Amino acid sequence: MKLSSQIKPISYLKAHAAEIVRKLNEHREPLVITQNGEAKVVIQDIESYEQTQETMALLKILALGTRQIGEGKVQPAEDVIKRLRERQEDH
Repeated sequence: MKLSSQIKPISYLKAHAAEIVRKLNEHREPLVITQNGEAKVVIQDIESYEQTQETMALLKILALGTRQIGEGKVQPAEDVIKRLRERQEDH
């Protein structure tokens, strides 16, 4: 996907809003809107936005896990599983 082909001025957005929404839903490619020649906003369909948010959340979890490993804040899986099983047996 080349963003350079998906750049439109704000006047285009104002004049073609319904068409833009339809195309965003069909093609799932973001659209960059410019104002006075500068990129100002990116518009995308809701499914792509939600997917991006989920991806970012997973990357944050991965980064947190990597940092915890680096800090030595980890436990062997065997120990964790053993403790969980012991808790289940106690209940």
